[in-house]
Amino acid sequence: MRKNRSSTIQQFIKAPDQKEKHKNTELSPEDLELGKLSDNEFRAAIIKKLNEVERKIEKQAEFWSYFTKEIEIIKKNQTELLEMKNTMDQIKQNTDSLNARVDNLEEQISIIEDRQAEWCQTEEERELRIKKNEENLRERMDSMRSKNIRIIGIPENMEKENGAESVLNKIIEENFPNLGINGEMYVEEGFRSPRFVNVKRPTARDIIVKLAHRNDKERILREVRKKKRITYKGAPIRLSVDFSTETLQARREWSDIFKALKDKNLQPRILYPARISFRYEGEIKSFPDKQKLREFVTKSPPLQEILKKALILEKRKKGERGHNPQTRETNG
Repeated sequence: MRKNRSSTIQQFIKAPDQKEKHKNTELSPEDLELGKLSDNEFRAAIIKKLNEVERKIEKQAEFWSYFTKEIEIIKKNQTELLEMKNTMDQIKQNTDSLNARVDNLEEQISIIEDRQAEWCQTEEERELRIKKNEENLRERMDSMRSKNIRIIGIPENMEKENGAESVLNKIIEENFPNLGINGEMYVEEGFRSPRFVNVKRPTARDIIVKLAHRNDKERILREVRKKKRITYKGAPIRLSVDFSTETLQARREWSDIFKALKDKNLQPRILYPARISFRYEGEIKSFPDKQKLREFVTKSPPLQEILKKALILEKRKKGERGHNPQTRETNG
């Protein structure tokens, strides 16, 4: 009985490790000890062995379960990594495409900027040519009027009986008797300007008198500057150079600034064609346009304070002219 049991135990113990041909038939000391046990002890040892085997199987099952989960996680991570790689590749492609578009846009912008610079230069040259042509035209118009005197303030129809030329004779007789007219000065023609009557204009039209010689005009105007107050039949009038409409308009642009300088006794003058000059800090300052004057004013706070209101008014008027352009009246 014990011998058969020992043989059975040997087969039970060695069965898991043996191959089909039973190459190794030797028993271990532990197996031999089992053969010496009683039936109860043998059953207890077998149960113990089975419990150990069961625990090992459970541990292996837990390990395989954990290992399987890890494998699933790794597979999932691999999938996510692959998706991320695909996403990164797509982003790179999009970035390359955007970079190409940016390069293309930069090239187009560069071309546009070059064209704009050329256009601006061309536009500046065109404006300079227009300005130069306007100046040449203005100078020619003023040259054609170089013998004219403008009489301002004579009521309408005063010249109807003897003509506009007679008005100048009367003014000279009344204000400059030493100048004389007969044999010394010759009037070529006289007329009202503008030649048509504007019923909406409340003031009388100016009288333009054209003398035969420019020197005669200069002599009269010198006497006008000396006397300052000129009358016609006792009523105050004014005599001035007969400038073109463009020159007159340009000179009128200085009116507010001229008044501000005059109020401070800075001796302002309007020089031909439309330059302003005045005495400041013991020197005569002259400016061809308001931009040059503004640049100078910014460096002189006292003068800036004097012209502050005038420059603000000028800026406001300029804005109004931009929104409400008006047709200028032409002379002659």
